[in-house]
Amino acid sequence: MADVTIREISADDAGEVLTLQRAAFVQEARIYNTPSLPALTQTLQSLESELRENLGFVAHLGPRMVGAVRAQRDGELLLIGRLVIAPDVQGRGIGSRLLAAVERRGADAGASVAELFTGSLSEANLRLYLREGYRESQRVPGDDGVEQVFLRKPLNGRSGER
Repeated sequence: MADVTIREISADDAGEVLTLQRAAFVQEARIYNTPSLPALTQTLQSLESELRENLGFVAHLGPRMVGAVRAQRDGELLLIGRLVIAPDVQGRGIGSRLLAAVERRGADAGASVAELFTGSLSEANLRLYLREGYRESQRVPGDDGVEQVFLRKPLNGRSGER
């Protein structure tokens, strides 16, 4: 989508990001048969705090926010979280563009490996991450029988192995 603009995220974006996050995660809640996913229960105050020092980005289609991604650097790792795309514009490359932007910013900040995770039932997420060069590094079983799938990708040509 050529008319999508991407810019750095800020704490001032918290209200729109939270609305977008809730819209996007309703689909995940259906997959996992629970309304209590952290992305759906996060408060505006906690999101504002999280965005004060964040390496993430937002995507706009005209004046409308249609995507967001958050990231923090932890040593050599760029921890990517909550990639969300408005349900009506999913599958149009916005997620890939947001991932590329946050990976560049993380590498510029000194990270050598990007890491993210998703649930094992989130097939569309897993397809996107694998297509974008992420490789599974670990699976952590949950109490509900669902696994958290951690994926890594080297930045600047470095290894993403543990």
